[in-house]
Amino acid sequence: MKKLILALAMTSASLFMAPGPQAQPVRLPDFADLVEQAGPAVVNIRTTARLSAERGGSSGFPFPLPEGMDENDPMFEFFRRFFPPRQPGEPGQRGPNGQRGPGQEVPRGVGSGFIISADGYILTNQHVVDGADEIYVTLTDKRELRGKVIGSDRRTDVALVKIDAQRLPTLKIGDSSKLRVGEWVVAIGSPFGLDNTVTAGIVSAKSRDTGDYLPFIQTDVAVNPGNSGGPLLNMAGEVVGINSQIYSRTGGFMGISFAIPIDEAMRVADQLRETGRVIRGRIGVGIAEVTRDVAEPLGLPRAAGALVRSVERGGPAEKAGVEVGDIILRFDGRQIDRASDLPRLVGGTKPGTQVTMQVWRRGQQRDLSITVDELKPEATARAGGQGSPGQQAPAQPEMTALGLAVVDIPAERQSQLRISGGVLVQGVEGAAARAGLRAGDIVLAVNNTAVTSASQFAQLVGKLDRSRTAVLLVRRGDSAQYVPIRPE
Repeated sequence: MKKLILALAMTSASLFMAPGPQAQPVRLPDFADLVEQAGPAVVNIRTTARLSAERGGSSGFPFPLPEGMDENDPMFEFFRRFFPPRQPGEPGQRGPNGQRGPGQEVPRGVGSGFIISADGYILTNQHVVDGADEIYVTLTDKRELRGKVIGSDRRTDVALVKIDAQRLPTLKIGDSSKLRVGEWVVAIGSPFGLDNTVTAGIVSAKSRDTGDYLPFIQTDVAVNPGNSGGPLLNMAGEVVGINSQIYSRTGGFMGISFAIPIDEAMRVADQLRETGRVIRGRIGVGIAEVTRDVAEPLGLPRAAGALVRSVERGGPAEKAGVEVGDIILRFDGRQIDRASDLPRLVGGTKPGTQVTMQVWRRGQQRDLSITVDELKPEATARAGGQGSPGQQAPAQPEMTALGLAVVDIPAERQSQLRISGGVLVQGVEGAAARAGLRAGDIVLAVNNTAVTSASQFAQLVGKLDRSRTAVLLVRRGDSAQYVPIRPE
């Protein structure tokens, strides 16, 4: 019996020993030295706004109250609790009547940041300082200094702030590309205004697509409102990311948070420091994902690349010969696995650079030479909505096996639309209706074959294998999309 108990005890002890010839006790990481070294370079950022008549006025709030609300309304006290009276001499203090007037400062938000140079440059999130009239940076030695925004970038949510100070502690910049899923990471910030709060977790995933220009780092580190802009550190005490977003259904932490890779953030910060803005490339296309339902009928070996939905008139892509329906496979020698890869690669290319772009068109690969243009800050994507771009024919067209009745597009209208061929949809039913097609759409291609006329379209549909899904290249407004559909 004693031997059995001893054997069980040895087996239980082995569960807490690391594998190997010389087993050692397993120990959880100790973050104390890391935090002691990195903590002094993490700052609290408090922002305020100045009241105007339009931003609250005599009501004392930095926003207009709901119409008809006054001090007699039961909800008035609820709003007041979020903006309590300040002590005399503090920004945003109330006047003698207990209200705030135009020109006074009111609290706007709280976030975090970290010092990247001893002369006072601080990295944080763009959304932390966006819209602020005043920025106050609090150091760990309790000094509070005014901050100035050197520049910010909405697309990456990165901002560079400067304070007037010297010989400040700084954080070492790491290499986010070397991060491994499962690796321990630490966040330091000011959740809910609680300065220098430390939380830890692991890297849950990399390259999460939650932004146009960023492959985010996903972690399970506890990040809450106020952590935004703070550093994500590896076990060497190096910054590998900027805590930026949380996934939450309640507004609080739910085990998923996202950080901006420090490699991307520093590229933005360097440009902000030099010029105050970020210069990006553009080629003038609207894009979408390539799904498996689309890739197979087009002959692509796998669902990858960026589908060209629209081509800007007179833009770099049109000049290079890019067409609606092309699938961009490589840009400057780098593979496009997902549509979101393209804007990152193009955005990081210096305007004026000539690169080779590989596209898939009508079942073949083609190399196009394209000169990258500069993305202007005010440039926005054009929305579709031209209505029905063709002229309806008086005769009733015949319904095809796809559930589409189509007519030819007059040459004059084709010229206006800058297309060659295509047919105008006049009637929709069955499979086409279920796929979302509607009257006024233009069908440009069936699988890898361009559509030139209504009669040719009917022949193409008649030859389709009714046991397999086909894809139609359909234009609606200014953009186009491949639509999977199975003949009936």
